Amino acid sequence: MLFAPDTEESLAFVVALANTDAGASRSGDDELATVDQLADLLIRYSYTGRMDHDEAELHDVRQARNALRQVWTLDRDEAVTFVNGMLRDANALPFLTRHGTVDWHLHATPPDAPLAERIRVEAALALIDVIRMNEMRRLRVCEADGCTGLVLDLSRNGLKRFCTVRCGNRMNMIAFRERQSGKV
Repeated sequence: MLFAPDTEESLAFVVALANTDAGASRSGDDELATVDQLADLLIRYSYTGRMDHDEAELHDVRQARNALRQVWTLDRDEAVTFVNGMLRDANALPFLTRHGTVDWHLHATPPDAPLAERIRVEAALALIDVIRMNEMRRLRVCEADGCTGLVLDLSRNGLKRFCTVRCGNRMNMIAFRERQSGKV
């Protein structure tokens, strides 16, 4: 599956953000519990613009995380309502921009808008492409038992089932043991 580079980056960031949640994180803990953890995540994804680095911003980003996790389970029509709502709430006005080493791409909020708002709007812009291309099936929840990690499937065949190799290996080991236990 091939989306525009900024779409793929935004969707990958949403997955990384959502998978900081306790039910989806590698550690089993909320990996977005501190301002420093948020700063580390933003550095990994080269977020630009206003960042307050305070508890209020962390709280707002965590709320955005919870909202964005929901879209992965929506059908296409429900996702349209969700995306339109995020854009409307932010009074989003799309424009082309480039900064740093990133070539022309879309933004729809000014760089001084609150971080959580920019995260929601950038995710909404990426989701527009997913919806328009009728590829909501590329957004899934991990199939591993007990995992709520989000999966962004950009593979050619669209068959990615697990959020990480770790979850895939764990489920393969469970299946192997079940097969072995049947060979008494």
